[in-house]
Amino acid sequence: MARRKAPEDLSVEELRRLLVEKRRGTRKERLEHFRRTGRVVDAAPEVIPSVDTRDVEEASSVPVTPRRRIMDRVLLSVEVLAVVGIIGVLMSGFGLLQDLNREVAAALNPATPTPTPLVMAVVLPSGHTPPDAQGNTRPNETEIPEHLRPMVQSLENLPAPPASAAQAIRIQIPSLKVDAPIVQGDGWEQLKKGVGQHIGSADPGTDGNVVLSAHNDVYGEIFRYLDRLQPGDQVILYTQERQYTYVVDRTVIVKPTQVEVMAPTADPTVTLISCYPYLVDKDRIVVFAKLLN
Repeated sequence: MARRKAPEDLSVEELRRLLVEKRRGTRKERLEHFRRTGRVVDAAPEVIPSVDTRDVEEASSVPVTPRRRIMDRVLLSVEVLAVVGIIGVLMSGFGLLQDLNREVAAALNPATPTPTPLVMAVVLPSGHTPPDAQGNTRPNETEIPEHLRPMVQSLENLPAPPASAAQAIRIQIPSLKVDAPIVQGDGWEQLKKGVGQHIGSADPGTDGNVVLSAHNDVYGEIFRYLDRLQPGDQVILYTQERQYTYVVDRTVIVKPTQVEVMAPTADPTVTLISCYPYLVDKDRIVVFAKLLN
């Protein structure tokens, strides 16, 4: 006879089986007790008729008609369009948010006006008609190609760049005894006040071309004797912070439309421009100088 196991030796499955059997026996005894006392009446077991699964499947299936198929496609298209619309709204909102951020950043950090590039020049500055007996003169419009005159007129009132300590404020040419102020801009009105720096040209001491012009026979005749400059002569430019000495490299005579002499340079350069010859003013004299110090 097998030894009876102690409860602590039984596995979980065996304990579960014993518990189920015990509950089943208890329930059976209770039903027997109720039956003996007449509290439970036996009844014939209910017979559930068998159902053919094929009948259920046929009853549950719904025939797919062409109309239903079309409606399904329409609903699918509507759902796809709705999803695409939501994605479009989200992308549009993201774009608007980026634009708003850029506008706020621009408002908090206003951009500094950009100087007009030199390529917009049509003719070299300082052009004018020879002065008459009374010294009267005016801008020489005949130098400008007719089809470009509207462009030149539109550039006459360009705003000067904001003042800074790095801008040129004075020029000295010791060999010519020139000592004159420098103003920003080289239009007709600016050159009445002194030497004009072309807007967009470099500041003294920096890589690039400092383009300066002045008249030779009117308004002080500041650049009258540029043709006397020799290689090695000095051109001194002053800013609010320091002075820069340039050494003359070469001199050329060009036509008023040869604006390439104003082009930016890789090295620190100063370019001096004036009308030529004296009291004729049909050409330009251009002097190039390189930074010494």
